[in-house]
Amino acid sequence: MSSSIAVIIVNYGTADLAIAAVESVLSRTHGGHPVEVHLLDNASPGGDGAVLADAHAAQAWGDRVTLWLERENHGFGRGNNIVLQALTERPDPPDYAFLLNPDAQLRNEAIAILADRLDAAPQAAAAGAGIALPSGTPVTAAFRFPSARSEFVQALNFGPVSRVFSGQLVALPADQPDGPVDWVSGAAVMMRLSVLRELQGFDPDFFLYHEEVELMFRMRKSGHQILYVPSACIQHVEGAATEVKSGTSLRKAMPAYWYESWRHYYLKTHGRRGAIVAGLAWMAGAGLNTPLALLRGQRKRHPKGFFGDFTRLVMRPLLFGPRT
Repeated sequence: MSSSIAVIIVNYGTADLAIAAVESVLSRTHGGHPVEVHLLDNASPGGDGAVLADAHAAQAWGDRVTLWLERENHGFGRGNNIVLQALTERPDPPDYAFLLNPDAQLRNEAIAILADRLDAAPQAAAAGAGIALPSGTPVTAAFRFPSARSEFVQALNFGPVSRVFSGQLVALPADQPDGPVDWVSGAAVMMRLSVLRELQGFDPDFFLYHEEVELMFRMRKSGHQILYVPSACIQHVEGAATEVKSGTSLRKAMPAYWYESWRHYYLKTHGRRGAIVAGLAWMAGAGLNTPLALLRGQRKRHPKGFFGDFTRLVMRPLLFGPRT
């Protein structure tokens, strides 16, 4: 019997793109796997809920799509948890949950490819798709877990040092081959529902960013594999929902929750001492990058207002916050 999949799309302010994401799922055959879609609106401003409700009726999605209209913005992980909890409580829960960003679309039978791969690899808890921009340019979708060393090297942004420590960098190449990795992009990832139930889903302390990394850290720690499957192809309009894009995002001020999620991640995975070391490493790299960028005529690597924001939102709570 074919494994069953629940697709979860959490929308915030991108109703038109979310509708296109749903349509990209409904237009595929999924290799015979039973597929249901759950579209959750995170209390978007601008009337997204009404737009999605109208689309549900006009497109005749029927019972193929379940619409969830929330009254508050739960963030990514907690928004997914609402649907995941309901799925696990059903007498006939699906085998897998496929998390798809509202600004992403299927470019091939990605859902079937990922489900078949998980069917054949019972030791794997998750499988991530390959991701490309609308231009067709592939982007990194598989990663190593971050560390104090990777924080320093990436903040420093100095070629000779980056080459020496290339094996420590978080981002794997965009052409990373199929196989086990530390973690994969949350923009298009299929997860085994039994493992999500066992681990109680996403940690609710996260609002946005690092929540999928922390979840996959727990998956790996509990003995499961995370697979990268680039033959499953997704198109992603990066940053449409969050306005945070790789590369360019580090040249403007970042929201407080971005820093808070970084702090939560390191506290939960490395403990207080490890988080402090990683924070000092990032600040040291950023401090050295400032004169290097000036000498080379480049932009600074760190976000605008980094030192003040990082001190206030990360280091001060780590050094002087409660010990629990």
